[in-house]
Amino acid sequence: MRCPLYLAVQLQNITLKTMKKYSIYSFFTLTFLIASSCSTNPVTGKKDVAFISENQEIAMGQEADPQIVAQFGLYEDPQLQRFINDKGQKMAAVSHRNNIKYEFKIVDSPVLNAFAVPGGYVYFTRGIMAHFNNEAQFAGVLGHEIGHIAARHTVQQQSKATLAQGGLLLGMILSPTIAQYGETAMQGLGLLFLKFGRDAERESDKLGVEYSTKIGYDAKEMADFFLTLQRQSEDTGAEPIPSFLSTHPNPGDRYQTVTQLAVEEQKKQNLTNAQINRNNYLKMIDGLIYGEDPKQGFVENSTFYHPELKFQFAIPSGWGHQNSPQQVQMGPKDGRAMMALTLAPGANLEEAAQQLLKQYGLQAVEAKQVTVNGLPALAMVADQQPQQQQQQQQQPPLRTLTYLIQYGGNIYSLMGITTANDFNNYFQLFSNTMQSFKQLTDPDKINRQPERIKIVTINKSTTLANALSSNNVPSNRMNELAILNGMELNDQVQSGTMIKVIGKK
Repeated sequence: MRCPLYLAVQLQNITLKTMKKYSIYSFFTLTFLIASSCSTNPVTGKKDVAFISENQEIAMGQEADPQIVAQFGLYEDPQLQRFINDKGQKMAAVSHRNNIKYEFKIVDSPVLNAFAVPGGYVYFTRGIMAHFNNEAQFAGVLGHEIGHIAARHTVQQQSKATLAQGGLLLGMILSPTIAQYGETAMQGLGLLFLKFGRDAERESDKLGVEYSTKIGYDAKEMADFFLTLQRQSEDTGAEPIPSFLSTHPNPGDRYQTVTQLAVEEQKKQNLTNAQINRNNYLKMIDGLIYGEDPKQGFVENSTFYHPELKFQFAIPSGWGHQNSPQQVQMGPKDGRAMMALTLAPGANLEEAAQQLLKQYGLQAVEAKQVTVNGLPALAMVADQQPQQQQQQQQQPPLRTLTYLIQYGGNIYSLMGITTANDFNNYFQLFSNTMQSFKQLTDPDKINRQPERIKIVTINKSTTLANALSSNNVPSNRMNELAILNGMELNDQVQSGTMIKVIGKK
């Protein structure tokens, strides 16, 4: 959760408004859409089924973009933002859809991901920027994402969801399956992390090779980066994996295919001096924030701390968590319950409670004024409204416990959600977590600094393991840093080579 938190409320309102609009749109124009759903694919020249015209596609991207920026935030590095825009515009100009306006942005998330939304919008996380080891790797992935837009994969995938938009409006906030709620609530619009089929991924790989080669880069580096991502995923089990790996072909086959495509494309384009630009790229990311940024909130010893907003609360033992500017989510692996911390709109606790009930379609069962560690609060049990329950096709009804807590000029909502049948089993756990909310005063937590990428030059030839060790990398992080550098620990590193290490400054 990132300060200022009012962006989270704005995002939530915009998202609901957007989903409602498209739900109504799909309901009343379905017949027309089916009758006029064929369009020519700019890449293949063949007819595709797409319920969305190019103008509608662009409008969707324009509406989604501020929501994505509000949800993740832009990474504050003008040089990197200029870099992705300059390379992106150059590559878009040689793409199959150079008639639309493209926008390229780096968002402030540690997750390794790159994604595109309809209408020409492409986003890279700072997490994936940290794992590139040269410009050519970056360019290959950039071409891959532009390929999804050029081949209208984003539109085709969104068209498949058009008939279900009405259900997504309710699923945004209170899905009858709690695990599904966690996924949709984190994503906002379904546009953010569209999953593409294997054929679409292969086509975008091919386009990524073509586009990056056209602007002078060695596309074989793209194949190497896919292996880096695969190693990272296997090493950490981290989720979500990048969207372009979510339904990927076999990594080994993909590596071979992309490598061969790169060789063929270089011959086709007569590119004899393909650029890699390793040192230029590494110098540019020197100082990049790596991993979680503590000022946005962090978890340590099952407690969530927010240094800027100066609050903390306990996370239930064994529960996973996910932090974003929009909210902090927590849940057990079985998906039978979840909790979420968000900012609640309203001038006072009572007004915030009424707005929360209206916004989420809830009906209050019980509410009372309480105090949480000296802070004024309101505790409320609420159920899913009957009309919403009817629309959920006989799924189990939901019951919620919410604590609205007034602190630091804000009203925080800590909501626990489960089925009515399970509510008594989770009530005490919900209550304990919500009653643990309190002011953060520990200077160590308040002043916690993020880790950053540091670029160092090796002064003598040695193995990567020795080079990392001589730069004070602890043994339990050796494999992590090897993956970050796109190398193996026993690889030889020549004198004068730049590598990445991690530091606080």
